[in-house]
Amino acid sequence: MVLAASWGRDLGTILLVLVCLGLGGAVTAAVHHAEVVAHRVGEPFGTLILAVAVTVIEVALIVTLMASGGEKASTLARDTVFAAVMITTNGIVGVSLLVGSLRHKVQEFRAHASGGALAVILALATLSLVLPTFTTTTAGQTFSGAQLAFAGVVSLVLYGVFVFVQTVRHRDYFLPKNSTSEDDHAAAPSNRTTWVSLGLLLLCLVAVVGLAKTVSPTLESAVESIGAPLSFVGVVIALLVLLPETVAAVRASLRDRLQVSLNLALGSGMASIGLTIPAIAIASIFLSGPLVLGLDPKEMVLLVLTAAVSTLTMVTGRATLLQATVHLVLFSSFVFLAITP
Repeated sequence: MVLAASWGRDLGTILLVLVCLGLGGAVTAAVHHAEVVAHRVGEPFGTLILAVAVTVIEVALIVTLMASGGEKASTLARDTVFAAVMITTNGIVGVSLLVGSLRHKVQEFRAHASGGALAVILALATLSLVLPTFTTTTAGQTFSGAQLAFAGVVSLVLYGVFVFVQTVRHRDYFLPKNSTSEDDHAAAPSNRTTWVSLGLLLLCLVAVVGLAKTVSPTLESAVESIGAPLSFVGVVIALLVLLPETVAAVRASLRDRLQVSLNLALGSGMASIGLTIPAIAIASIFLSGPLVLGLDPKEMVLLVLTAAVSTLTMVTGRATLLQATVHLVLFSSFVFLAITP
């Protein structure tokens, strides 16, 4: 109801408060229904369903905004995907490590699973967001049509193989290494309850993305008032869209299920690239204007630093407060530089 009442309208104070309350309620409900589905289908299918569902809706939003935004939206896909990578690999991972280390001191996870997921993310990010800056077929930070098609196919292949490995070939790699959660011994929900929760999950995710889009004009005004670039609005919207994964990851870490948290974080980052690039490659056939994918030097530095730190975190198989702090400092640096480039 809140989404229907606020869509396409200027938000007054009362309506803005209602939208924010509705957004919080939608996030909470989405996490609840995702956990119901996850308990029925088991890990890692539960985290995969949540990550893919959010990403599909996010991709639809990106394509819609690109179609209506004209040339101003030429960097929208790049900014959104890069923000998703930084939020998932540093923000969600950092917060999960922090709350887990504060409650359990040291948490263990499966390095071979999370390390493999990180390798796919870094390969996708480099091929899709770094290479366009250095290719010479077209001017600027863009791909030619053939290069964009190749990047789209490669993204689908990498993501498809990872999903196959995660759910079929080596599913046991992505299960929690240890857990103190009582949910492990609770009775699984019925098929009817699971299907109802799946439908409500998708509905809640649509509400999250829709409400995030609704508050974007207000965010633009707020961003302009503090002198930050308009591109920061994309970062804020990405933060809002990824709230369900963030809350679910934190709750899993508190239950000593850090592997589930990492599955959510890295899976969401991977899906953001692996599904967005093919989608915009197809959409670019029908869209006018340039499609800028290449990162600027500042973002490349942050990506390289994230790659190095994440690699050192994932190879240990053990998480502590120090690693959490490093990831959160990198995330804070990304947000700060997005405001003051």
